[in-house]
Amino acid sequence: MYRVLVSDKLAPNGLQVLEDAARGGKLSFDSKPGLSAEELLSAIPQYDALIIRSGTTVTAEVIAAADKLRVVGRAGIGVDNVDVAAATRRGVTVMNTPGGNNVTTAEHAVSMMLSLARSIPQATASMRAGKWEKSKFTGSEILNKVIGVVGIGNIGRLVAERARGLKMKVIAHDPFISNDRAAELGVELVSLDELLTRSDFVSLHIPRTPDTHDFIGAAELAKMKQGARLINCARGGIVNEEALAEALKSGHLAGAALDVFEEEPPPADHPLLALDNVICTPHLGAATTEAQDNVAVAVAEQVVDLLLNDVTSNAVNVPSVSAEALEVLRPYLVLGEKLGRLQAQLMQGAPAEVVIEYGGEVATVDVQPVTVAVLRGMLDRLLEADTVNFVNARELARERGIKITESKTAQTRGYVNQVKVRVRTSEGESEVAAAVFGREVVRLVKLNQFHLEAVPEGHILMLQNRDVPGVVGAVGTLLGQAKVNIAGLELGREAIGGVALSLFHVDEVVPESVLESLRALPEILSASLLDL
Repeated sequence: MYRVLVSDKLAPNGLQVLEDAARGGKLSFDSKPGLSAEELLSAIPQYDALIIRSGTTVTAEVIAAADKLRVVGRAGIGVDNVDVAAATRRGVTVMNTPGGNNVTTAEHAVSMMLSLARSIPQATASMRAGKWEKSKFTGSEILNKVIGVVGIGNIGRLVAERARGLKMKVIAHDPFISNDRAAELGVELVSLDELLTRSDFVSLHIPRTPDTHDFIGAAELAKMKQGARLINCARGGIVNEEALAEALKSGHLAGAALDVFEEEPPPADHPLLALDNVICTPHLGAATTEAQDNVAVAVAEQVVDLLLNDVTSNAVNVPSVSAEALEVLRPYLVLGEKLGRLQAQLMQGAPAEVVIEYGGEVATVDVQPVTVAVLRGMLDRLLEADTVNFVNARELARERGIKITESKTAQTRGYVNQVKVRVRTSEGESEVAAAVFGREVVRLVKLNQFHLEAVPEGHILMLQNRDVPGVVGAVGTLLGQAKVNIAGLELGREAIGGVALSLFHVDEVVPESVLESLRALPEILSASLLDL
């Protein structure tokens, strides 16, 4: 008898799925929304499965106490309230429901655009105040207007589709899809600068990552057309809110519609909340009855399938393989995901082809899960992290026109087990390779033309420099002045006196100002920060 705990409020249709499964006599469930952290910690040892929404935080402490736990199911996309790393170490599957609210979120973005164009919330507030200000709320038609969609993922594609239905001209920016794929979607692919200068409406549909924080800042807002409008129903923090407030106050932008903020809820004195040309909602993108039903039913079905049928769906941390195979593949899955993440930070331009070469003993087993791990690691950096899992990673790559090629060889040079990943983009190629030693140790052994043995963990300052004396000392001095501690160092070079690669492991993020100072050193050819 498997026991399931539902610790957040779940839509009735989702509970009905559990009720139906319980009639078979192999499963029971308890719905206890609103458990405190202490109550959850006390109760969790009794359960084989935990179903949550955003209200429950599944900490490493909870995972450690969950002796029987096999699966955590999240009704929704985000799993930032789950310690996925701790769950993975304990062999606990973490699932989400990535597709359940795509339509709802896209419709909300379109609704915000229409409300913004016609000042509907402002006019409603005016009438409720007893006024009849017809001339004050003259709006703008959207017919034949240009909408720029930033990010053509699952939601961005739906927004583009609906905008075309409204007879708008759709242009898009997404560096990770090909022109052919954009043509299939019926959108014109352009650079970000062109999108900003041409669009009457700009709708954002990109993830919040280190690369996209303040993605739209003062410089980008200044490039937008005079009188344009901005819609953000994606993630807080991708728009610099202070810069947006200034652009709205100055009249450069006609308005903005926001469903998300960097801090949620935003403080009462937030400057954007005081502006008449801003409409906002409290993160309602996924808040419809249909969407809540969809994710509740999906997560309940997924948990039941795993417990009763050993079928894994939408797992964010493990592939769908047997426990025995997983034990063998686990170090390669970790390695594959890290190589994918690394490639996402090295590549320039949209990926067109991913070539994965397996050498040595690993070539004798089924490497499909490792290939998916590479794709997940790569797409996890490029797309909305919580939407990419071991089930859909290959399909997401296919949707973006990425060709995937695998090869195996029993013979390798230097290492018993080696995985090499080469990515071809519109701008060129990048190649990384790594090896597994024993059952636990993984090392990066090649980065483009450089051979080395590096630990693929944490924050890594990557420098290309001239192979001359004094470089390490100069870099160490700058980092020391910035209070950035060096935890380790690996070096590689083409030839004596040529170009060298230096990987400095650091304990914290290196500020952009320090990177600029490093780039200014005459011996440094490039400087960037990797996050593994």
